[in-house]
Amino acid sequence: MPGGEQITRWPLPPSNKIQNFSLWQLGSSLVIPAVGILSKLMADWLNTVTVHNREILIDALDNRPKGTPLITVCNHHSCLDDPMLWGILDWRHVLNSRIMRWTAAAHDICFTNDWHAQFFALGKTIPVIRGAGVYQRGMDFCLDRLNAGAWVHFFPEGKVNMAKNEFIRLKWGIGRLIAECKICPIVIPFWHLGMDSVLPNVEPYRPKIGQKVTIYIGNPIDFTIIRDKFSSEYKSAVKRRKVITDKIQEQLFQLKPVTERLHVERYQS
Repeated sequence: MPGGEQITRWPLPPSNKIQNFSLWQLGSSLVIPAVGILSKLMADWLNTVTVHNREILIDALDNRPKGTPLITVCNHHSCLDDPMLWGILDWRHVLNSRIMRWTAAAHDICFTNDWHAQFFALGKTIPVIRGAGVYQRGMDFCLDRLNAGAWVHFFPEGKVNMAKNEFIRLKWGIGRLIAECKICPIVIPFWHLGMDSVLPNVEPYRPKIGQKVTIYIGNPIDFTIIRDKFSSEYKSAVKRRKVITDKIQEQLFQLKPVTERLHVERYQS
């Protein structure tokens, strides 16, 4: 593995057998609703969150064909982005551990000891090693979950972007997953603004209330045509990853100025 760094103690059951691990399922069915309740409290009661095009995400969660994977991607402005952003969902989503998202997180932040590792694993968080490339155990696990028809969320910038206007090229791991999914996934981008006021990126890192957040959900990105071209035009795995990631990056960053305008119109007019 690049850099020589490895995850010595893998905190999750084997992906292809995870539905059969009753003890893990029990733990997850407790952690996910508990965190979901806190997320709803933060989003619905303690702060003001305005969501545009929410129905796009809800429809994908409720009505996508069985077995079709769902990928969501967004910018990353605060360590509280996940889970608080999911407070915009309905109660039937946040309380159901089988419906709720899987997500990837840096192993050196969320998996620093056994207690943290178990909590985040039960919260459907997958450890990845930044700088270890697109072919690592965490990314393989994400692909397995997608092939099982699950929802996986990514912050493709790869880190919290504390400079809002800084351009961070998206990581190619998302490109690998979309390219290699057995079924073309539904990919929904969204942009949010104001989460770094709920949990500032400066010490003492304490959540605040009464803050204003805007979320703008974009239209699903259709990768059917691009995937159909793989065998004839985009033959190398590297080219496939780049083409897909570039398209996501273009679509995602187009949401930024729209979100900023809506935020100003809603809260500063």
